[in-house]
Amino acid sequence: MNNYQSQKELVLNYYREIDKAVGDEHFKIADKYISQDYLWRGFHPFNEKHSSLDLVNDFWIPFKQSMTRTQRRMDIFMAGNNSLDIGGVWVVSMGHLMGLFDRAWLGIRPTGKMAFLRYCEFNRIENNKICETAMYFDIPHLMTQVGMNPFPLQTAAHLVQPGPLNHDGLMFEKQDDNETKKTLDVINYMIQDIKGWTGGKEEPLEQELARSWNDDMIWWGPAGIGATYTIERYAKQHSGPFRDGFDDRVFNGHICRMSEGSFGGFFGWPNLTLRPTGGFMGMPGSEKSADMRVIDIYRRQGDKLTENWIFIDLLHFWKQLGVDLLARTVSKTVD
Repeated sequence: MNNYQSQKELVLNYYREIDKAVGDEHFKIADKYISQDYLWRGFHPFNEKHSSLDLVNDFWIPFKQSMTRTQRRMDIFMAGNNSLDIGGVWVVSMGHLMGLFDRAWLGIRPTGKMAFLRYCEFNRIENNKICETAMYFDIPHLMTQVGMNPFPLQTAAHLVQPGPLNHDGLMFEKQDDNETKKTLDVINYMIQDIKGWTGGKEEPLEQELARSWNDDMIWWGPAGIGATYTIERYAKQHSGPFRDGFDDRVFNGHICRMSEGSFGGFFGWPNLTLRPTGGFMGMPGSEKSADMRVIDIYRRQGDKLTENWIFIDLLHFWKQLGVDLLARTVSKTVD
């Protein structure tokens, strides 16, 4: 049985080299680890890249020129087979890219101080190369750190988000197969249980959530929504407003869904298509529907989920509805 150690080591070596790279070194390193037929998916305004050359030119060099002395601070690292029919071995990391914000990036003003870009990255490994990546990062979270909040007041708390409570998310060694299966089973149960989204209508929302979540759950949401603690506050500060804020909900499925040990997660491109009826995130309603690109990472405690880190491309979602929050916020700051 695959223990994923060679795939983990490949990604760790890539991180060690790309994180230390300067200037043109990025191109050589990316070419060393990334396949020719590469697909990289990132949040707005990056979207899809189809070569390591484009990735380096469009993301890595501009980002590291702005965020100097960049340091990768991983909280979760895991690998496993994609449980969906398309299969493949994926290596996942989550944490923050921290640095000194010395030059503007995407029009976001620098501070000369420490700043954190929270990220999560899924890498598919094939023939000892990274052939597909989903790297989702919370740009509004960075904007809020420098006083450029693009959203109205959020329902939950804005925080620089820590890793798992037990500090056990860096799984450099193979984990127990039984624990891995148990985690995937719990994630799959939760997904099936919420597909109807009946909580708050046919039954109390807290009652539905309690089937999948421990009472002391923490939902580490993206900037614009925020983080919330306990089932009762999660229902009040996110899950309830989220369900009330949308009609015409379509689940588009996932590209990868996997687990290792007590952790697991998934991503889609997009996961959901939703029509906001108004009030969600304090934004106006719309007659149009828009796509949500999402990564969810989970920690299981016992027989239920207990922590959840979420990355949603809210800039892309609202831009589809005619609200370019990045351009608008940057323009206001310049003016």
